[in-house]
Amino acid sequence: MRPDDWHLTDDIHEFLARAGDFLRLRPALHNTPLTTIERLRTRGADAFGPGPGAAPLFGHLETAGEVRAVFYRLPALSVTLTPLLPEYADTLAARLAGLGHALSGVTADHDTAAAFAEAWQRHAAGVTAVAHWWGRPHRLGTLNPPRPRPEGSGRAVGTRDHAQLVRFCSEFVADVGEAPSMDSDAWAVSRFADKHFTFWETPDGTPVSMAGSTSMVGGMIRVDPVYTPAHLRGRGYAGAVTVEVSRAALDAGATDVVLFTNPDNATSNALYQRIGYVPVADFTGYRFAPAEGPPGVTA
Repeated sequence: MRPDDWHLTDDIHEFLARAGDFLRLRPALHNTPLTTIERLRTRGADAFGPGPGAAPLFGHLETAGEVRAVFYRLPALSVTLTPLLPEYADTLAARLAGLGHALSGVTADHDTAAAFAEAWQRHAAGVTAVAHWWGRPHRLGTLNPPRPRPEGSGRAVGTRDHAQLVRFCSEFVADVGEAPSMDSDAWAVSRFADKHFTFWETPDGTPVSMAGSTSMVGGMIRVDPVYTPAHLRGRGYAGAVTVEVSRAALDAGATDVVLFTNPDNATSNALYQRIGYVPVADFTGYRFAPAEGPPGVTA
């Protein structure tokens, strides 16, 4: 395997023409690349806000005329990979480092992310890789609504609900440590802006939980995020609203309905598995930093 078996481009349409079918072959496993690349395709390079100045970069690994893997790098300089053997991760790291590309981190299934992080430390001098994020995608099998069902009902979020939606999303990102805050000014470039949301409301019309979902891409819809304020948890609201959006995704014709959990959150993992979601893989994110930076967990 040679570094030049990786084909790189900054043209998203050229990339999709060659690698789009590959991504759609395994929509549950490739759910994040599918939705991210679709957002870049429809909204342009600034779809996720400004980065250090680098344009999005796309690439695919091709051998014997067949696409084996893909990657993309966002303007924030993070790279996302589909599953790779370690030697393929090494050739990609060598290719990108040799061309002088900067990277801020990598996200992929656990083995791929660890292999690429190790390779990047060898090929990009003076860099250390620190694991900072863990996620577990699940794919819906047979939907199994929990019993008893809490009082209330689901309702699609509309324009008049925007302030409440921003509050819930701000609380969510603070809860999971994704961002320091979320407000109306940051909404347009947030990962929530182009999603569809549902509230679970009590009989008096009070929103007590929310769930979002992506538009369908390649037959796949991802449920993301699901959030219930801390003082309202343990009453079945999260399960009820997740069932609501999951059923809507199936009714819309989705062949794959997926969601991510934190592998360390036993409560949410158990809840979604009771509903009918089955684990697909474990994913890890690494940050790349100068070797003289603070110590951390290295690849």
